[in-house]
Amino acid sequence: MLSRTSLKTVNSLLKEKSNWNILDIGCGYTANINANVVADAQDLNHFYKDKKFVQIKDKNLPFLNNEFDFVVSSHVIEHVEDFEFFIKELERVSKKGYIELPARLADNIVFENQSDHIWWFKFDDEKKKLVVSKKNQLIEPFLSVGSAKNLEKLFRESLILELMWQDKIEYRIDSSLEFKDEKKIFFLTFVRKYFSKKLRQLFKK
Repeated sequence: MLSRTSLKTVNSLLKEKSNWNILDIGCGYTANINANVVADAQDLNHFYKDKKFVQIKDKNLPFLNNEFDFVVSSHVIEHVEDFEFFIKELERVSKKGYIELPARLADNIVFENQSDHIWWFKFDDEKKKLVVSKKNQLIEPFLSVGSAKNLEKLFRESLILELMWQDKIEYRIDSSLEFKDEKKIFFLTFVRKYFSKKLRQLFKK
């Protein structure tokens, strides 16, 4: 089962479960504060002095079946070439968890997302499924990661998918979302139109 949630709700839940074994997979330098085990492809053992760090070296996660009570995967799946295998691995090591993903708009407007994001996501609220397609770069990016983080403080629900799952992560692949022949939108076009309108308003006064 897959449903919308918020990171705030998830952290409140995990804070109460002090006896849970919690994994953050693909933690980078911003592991979930409640995770006692963190894992990443890069060696961050020196960075996480107060948590158990495990380096990921191949597709199979180096953990036992149902080893964890909860697993956090934040901004990871969009990078993974074989995302279906990765989802199965999440389901194998835990029965429930939290997934955080960029919404399609957020994925398009950030410079750094161009080179290493493979997949695009949206959530089907009716069928409670993650809808997956190959990423489409339809907008010329105009924000840095830092700028996007600032926007998230005000518009998080528009830019980020926050999902909690239990037992199974339901998804479907939808190739119809791959707009291969669409013309790319350039941010400068909006800027020019904005200033053009402002100038017209100014001369009307």
